[in-house]
Amino acid sequence: MNLMWVMEFIGTFAFAISGLRLAAAKNFDWYGAYVVGLAVAIGGGTIRDVLLNTTPFWMTNPIYLIITGVALIYTVVFAKYVVRMKSAFFIFDTVGLALYAVVGVEKTLSFGFPLWVATGMGLLTATAGGVLRDILINEIPLIFRKELYATLCILGGLVFGLCQKLGLDILWTEVISFLVIFISRILSVRYHIALPKIKSKVGESAMDDFE
Repeated sequence: MNLMWVMEFIGTFAFAISGLRLAAAKNFDWYGAYVVGLAVAIGGGTIRDVLLNTTPFWMTNPIYLIITGVALIYTVVFAKYVVRMKSAFFIFDTVGLALYAVVGVEKTLSFGFPLWVATGMGLLTATAGGVLRDILINEIPLIFRKELYATLCILGGLVFGLCQKLGLDILWTEVISFLVIFISRILSVRYHIALPKIKSKVGESAMDDFE
């Protein structure tokens, strides 16, 4: 078992928990919660693999479906605690974001694509599942909110490429890229660092055109 697989397994569990927690907070039944958890766990990677013209990763190994099932059991058993653990949700989501971004970049590079494509695929891998999760639970996708999210995946991809240019071992490249995304998101939330918003008046005038 190589490191990329281990990272995917951990990322799958982390993202599944993030989806299951929100589903539990909305009082979904077990099946509905599992669908939400599975969507966030495999959604981004599935789209990535389709674009790479390869069999989606979860179709060749049922472990991803099993991990989501384990996450569901964990959520059911500790439902009260999982729903209330806002900080834990944030950590799970951040771990999944960082791991999936790194996995997406590395897998795309292994298919011979340039870094700019790999960075985009890392972004897609890390965020598309979360968008599906938020749509299913009727929330504004986190990627479109004020905090830094997708931008950090791009940063992680660029760091991955830089580490390769410097000739670092793949293990160190993965670890450094993961830490850059993970720590950057924690700091951005802690110190309220965000991208500028589009002024509301612009949005209001634009909406007037459709009325």
